[in-house]
Amino acid sequence: MNILKRFWLPTTVLGIYLFLYIPIVIMLIFSFNNNQLGYFWTGFTFEWYQQLFQAQELWFALKNTLIIAVVAVFLSLIFGLMIVYSFGKKLDKFFSIFYLSAMIPEIVIAVGLLSIFSWLMVPLGLNTLIIGHTLLGLGFVVPILHARYGEMDNRLLEASADLGASTRQTFFKVILPFLYPALISAALLVFIISLDDFLIAFFCAGPTSQTLSLYIFALIRSGVSPVINALSMLMLMVSMLLVLLFSYVTKKSSEEIL
Repeated sequence: MNILKRFWLPTTVLGIYLFLYIPIVIMLIFSFNNNQLGYFWTGFTFEWYQQLFQAQELWFALKNTLIIAVVAVFLSLIFGLMIVYSFGKKLDKFFSIFYLSAMIPEIVIAVGLLSIFSWLMVPLGLNTLIIGHTLLGLGFVVPILHARYGEMDNRLLEASADLGASTRQTFFKVILPFLYPALISAALLVFIISLDDFLIAFFCAGPTSQTLSLYIFALIRSGVSPVINALSMLMLMVSMLLVLLFSYVTKKSSEEIL
């Protein structure tokens, strides 16, 4: 048992982490490789990053991705806040339904959305992507807001009512400020999910709406290029910064509760 704890478990964990992160390190190194094929190291260069920033298709895909992510975050927060505030404690009875978008494979959600859009004859584009990402985001927003709302002391609401505050004033002066950390955490999480999504974009984007994930997919289909490594590294860095910010906000929120 001691040998298992001291040797095999740490070795297994280390092997798993190496398996996950060594490809990322290799991708980072070869994004600076002065070799069109990218298989052998021939020298250091920023050429692929320069080509990346000069590509008009990239900026078009980035604009679409940011529009979809920002609107999906806004709608997810609005709808999630309405659901949590309207149902309150009653939400506990059917709370598990909001975990379905996180439990069901995303490809099932994507195919289901495509079927609904086709049945309703809704043209595929940015609007359908926003709907899909908003639906996906609600599965994360509602649990986060509901957990935070459940931690609110009812005496705060009673004190607000005793001081003559209306329902509207109580919501904006008491409830909403209390939910700020959860709102920020949920917004960051939905933004990351929308930024990195591929399956919903692949099925529901249509021919005229390209996102960053679809842009990378198109580059890969045309052949392996160091430009793909450069773009992937930039997206990875942005995602890592957002994850770190999400972790920081979540930690600060937990410290405030304690």
